[in-house]
Amino acid sequence: MDLEAVRTFVAVAEAGQFRKAAVDLSVTQQAVSKRIAALERHLGVRLFTRTPHGAEPTIDGQALLPHARELLRAADRAVASVRAGRRPLRVDVINSRGAVSGLMRDFHRAHPGTELDVLMMLDIDAAVAALRSGAIDASFRAVADPGRPLPEDIASVRVLDEPLQLLTGPGHALARARSVTVAELVGHRIWMPGIVPGTEWAAYYDDLVAEFGLTIEATGPNFGSDALLDTVADTPALATFMSEGTRLVWPAGHGLRRIPVTDPVPVYPHSLLWHRDNPHPALAVLRAHLAGVSPAPDTPGTWCPGWTRPY
Repeated sequence: MDLEAVRTFVAVAEAGQFRKAAVDLSVTQQAVSKRIAALERHLGVRLFTRTPHGAEPTIDGQALLPHARELLRAADRAVASVRAGRRPLRVDVINSRGAVSGLMRDFHRAHPGTELDVLMMLDIDAAVAALRSGAIDASFRAVADPGRPLPEDIASVRVLDEPLQLLTGPGHALARARSVTVAELVGHRIWMPGIVPGTEWAAYYDDLVAEFGLTIEATGPNFGSDALLDTVADTPALATFMSEGTRLVWPAGHGLRRIPVTDPVPVYPHSLLWHRDNPHPALAVLRAHLAGVSPAPDTPGTWCPGWTRPY
């Protein structure tokens, strides 16, 4: 059904005259007549009866009028849902328990009037495609390794360097340490079944292994964080890496320890990605907020892969 014809029908019904409806719509009276005639042909009924004073809706016209008004309201809502500044800002945070989810919670507290849609996408290629299509407005990623550069229309800025910690059970050899150096981790089995080949975090851990000679195992199915915590708690030979900002809760009987890693501190680099032509006003607000709260990357005493540095 032609929305302009429906809008014209409602205008005539409310004005009571074709001539006044034409003025209200800023079109000619002839255009109004043609639109009404086309709508009547489409519906197979007469919508107006001519009177000495103008036009009155027929019984069919009266039946159509409330539905026509609702149809126009729905069309207006549809347009508003995708108009920059009217629809929520759509942001990919990868997972709900990580540090970047905390960044978005802080942003929402600082800007409670900004509507947000927070979603989680696993694959960086899918996230970049969504940025380019406009399906999302921003994504938090570790960017890409040198062999997979970002497209030129995607911008990025580093917003958070998150330290890694070692998570052990109570029987692990390092469980009583207040901190451990990277060198002290050599020879210990670090189990991370959640690493997915081809992802940016897989590239990060590959570089960490190559740089320091660590042993990271990704064997076995990934049954989620609860199963990982259960296994680490019960297996003295295993430990895992946990980002400092990751929020997890485990039973008190597990006796798990989160131990800072030092000398140097391995940090995981989070960057905000967006399309350079994205006009959503809240995107600029988010970028300004992150610029004001994010520490400078590459703090002395930390380690990050070389491919994360140029921006």
